[in-house]
Amino acid sequence: MTSPVTFTCDAFIDGRVTVRQPRTGFRSGLDAVFLAAACPAREGERVLEAGCGAGAASLCLLARVPGVSVTGVDIDAGLVTLARENATGNGLDGRFDVVNADVTDTWTALEAAGLFRETYDHVIANPPFFEHGRTRPSKDARNSRARAMAEGGFEDWARFLAAAARPSASATVIHTADALPQILAAFDRRFGAVSILPLHPRNGAPAIRVIVSGIKGSRAPASILPGVVLHEADGAPTAAATAILRHGQSLALRA
Repeated sequence: MTSPVTFTCDAFIDGRVTVRQPRTGFRSGLDAVFLAAACPAREGERVLEAGCGAGAASLCLLARVPGVSVTGVDIDAGLVTLARENATGNGLDGRFDVVNADVTDTWTALEAAGLFRETYDHVIANPPFFEHGRTRPSKDARNSRARAMAEGGFEDWARFLAAAARPSASATVIHTADALPQILAAFDRRFGAVSILPLHPRNGAPAIRVIVSGIKGSRAPASILPGVVLHEADGAPTAAATAILRHGQSLALRA
């Protein structure tokens, strides 16, 4: 007999956003807030989030930037329903549309689901961190799908993001630091002017995450930005991390 799914209600950016999400399995946290902060959306623009889950990153972006509209897409029908409920609970349902679809599907199927090519001013994603066959699969199917993709699957995600983005749109992803070569290879010939922002758990420690942002069609060179340190030596959040996680400050990845 399958155990019933239980939920928590979690606060983001100092309570400006609350997100109901499953208690077990993949859960949004720091990465979602940083992804939202790194998206350079402005009033009147359209954003697409691939793999939106319960909607945390999209809702943080909507709370931070007035007048932006976001379309989220996720393969998990249950999370799509939850994201819609979270949008309503935060009073943001008028600006947040959520689509149940697989980003690796054909564009015939994606357009039938309500997505469109070369439409969005910004595309963002927090893709699954692992590849099937390189990590022990979760016994929970939803958790396994959220945490792992097919081998080489980021190439499919990048192809989707590039097709959905309008010319000169930005693409921003957050991922594990060891995935950087894979991200750069997938961005090649799709997104240029790439900016790489490392996130370090503490001063002097190797990065655990990278935020990578590029511009569709650009041929400008890549740049590596000074990293953000998340915690002081005593474990307390740094002022830089607090400004983003609690006060909703944006992250400028390019001039």
